[in-house]
Amino acid sequence: MGKISVMLCFLLVSLALVNGNKIGVFELKKGDFSIKLTNWGASIMSIVVPDSYGKLADIALGYDSALSYVDDKTNFGRTVGRVANRIGGAKFTLNGATYKLNANDGNNTLHGGAKGFGNLLWKVQSHKPDAKSPYITFAYDSYDGEQGFPGKVLVSVTYMIIGSNKLLVHMKAKAINKATPVNLAHHTYFNLGGHNSGDIKSNKVQIFASHITPTDSSLIPTGIISPVKGTPFDFLTPQTVGSKLKDLPGGFDINYALDGATSSKKLKKTAIVSESKSGRTMELWSNQPGVQFYTANTLANVKGKGGYVYGNYAGLCLETQAFPDAVNHPNFPSVIVNPGQDYSHLMLFRFTTKNVRKM
Repeated sequence: MGKISVMLCFLLVSLALVNGNKIGVFELKKGDFSIKLTNWGASIMSIVVPDSYGKLADIALGYDSALSYVDDKTNFGRTVGRVANRIGGAKFTLNGATYKLNANDGNNTLHGGAKGFGNLLWKVQSHKPDAKSPYITFAYDSYDGEQGFPGKVLVSVTYMIIGSNKLLVHMKAKAINKATPVNLAHHTYFNLGGHNSGDIKSNKVQIFASHITPTDSSLIPTGIISPVKGTPFDFLTPQTVGSKLKDLPGGFDINYALDGATSSKKLKKTAIVSESKSGRTMELWSNQPGVQFYTANTLANVKGKGGYVYGNYAGLCLETQAFPDAVNHPNFPSVIVNPGQDYSHLMLFRFTTKNVRKM
């Protein structure tokens, strides 16, 4: 091992000991359904589920080693925030004060800044792998002024296996001393054929949203909420990703305004993804008003698990969320959490299989 490699390993180990906590790998398992996670970014590393023949496969893109997530630029599996997605101009005004944020996406802020929640070491608050519903809770205390955001915020995310092949993700936050925007999101890249099965063009997607929030060339919402009917963004009926890419060759990276998003207390069906060869289906339910649909348009030559190299369209993300740049668009649902208030973001993934016809 060369000097540079040794120095890199030393740096990673040093990072792993921040606040006395080590970067670790943790497993939740129930029957044939298992999940591996790391406390770096409160991230999912793998999701292993059976196909229609009972064959197990990992359907989440990622890395073999937890340390690989420290230098990751793709946000594989991460919990992102304090405010997920983009904030235009890396600034916003709240209660008469203008806050300048860390700009890490050109002139804009993406996923909370260069050191957003996905790029930090979280505490393992609780891990009960042998419980009836196995779970793990990661926690992080965000300080006042972190990446430019106002106020101290206490954050946690719980991953729990419930019932048969169902994963509940519960992201929570509490503002302590100042009003502040909060919009957490989960960033797993899925490929229901298996992480190493190629691209997701054959994955069939249905999104329960009649509208999107169009963006400018920097992917900042214009403030308009537009119908999807008659556009390539229409996934109201199940469509393969590949069939839609013919009309939108640059791929998808857009927020959908979900239908029936009237209450943050109720779960509603957000999306369904299926893959015909394996017979796997994933249903997603959430209590958020939007979901970002991203098809890994810029992923290129990323060496992942088992040495497999991920390229364009190797996975898809369905990131339930509040609307991007909501702090700068009064007509969007508010993301402001006041002192003493609780933020609660629920995601429920249900994995099933269907019979596959033999050729």
